[in-house]
Amino acid sequence: MVKIPSFWRQFERFGEDMKLDATDRRLLSVLQVKGRISNSDLADQVNMSASACHRRVGRLEAEGYIRDYVALVDPRKVDRRTTVFVEITLSGQTEDVLVAFEKAVALIPDVLECHLMAGSADYLLKVVAKDTDDFAKIHRTFLVKLPGVTQMQSSFALRTVFKTTALPL
Repeated sequence: MVKIPSFWRQFERFGEDMKLDATDRRLLSVLQVKGRISNSDLADQVNMSASACHRRVGRLEAEGYIRDYVALVDPRKVDRRTTVFVEITLSGQTEDVLVAFEKAVALIPDVLECHLMAGSADYLLKVVAKDTDDFAKIHRTFLVKLPGVTQMQSSFALRTVFKTTALPL
């Protein structure tokens, strides 16, 4: 059973999550780790009836707390062993420049994440590749052609030490 720390209670009244109670948080915590868990097993883990559990999960889905259910694919099994973080600096930050860049980068299949940043770079991309040769091809074919880019710096991850998709609730 997933336990919500008692100190969390003092923060429940702040922020956008005022609609979530402790049961909702327990449900979301379990589902983030075990997305394919049966409703019966989920209900047991959060100590509620199966019908009440089903209604709660349906409400969490309807209200957008649960966006989707996905399968997390092991990148090594599909020959995407190399992760590269690319810092992008643009020629400016006008709405037109940002929109053009964001539309173009969203079309690159090897880019898993794109973040607008505060700091020295305008964007940070997470790119997956087979190896360094494959990344060089991605760089030549896609990245250098992105609109508005004036500078790009790539850093190769040597090893993933820790990775999770579960948000702290």
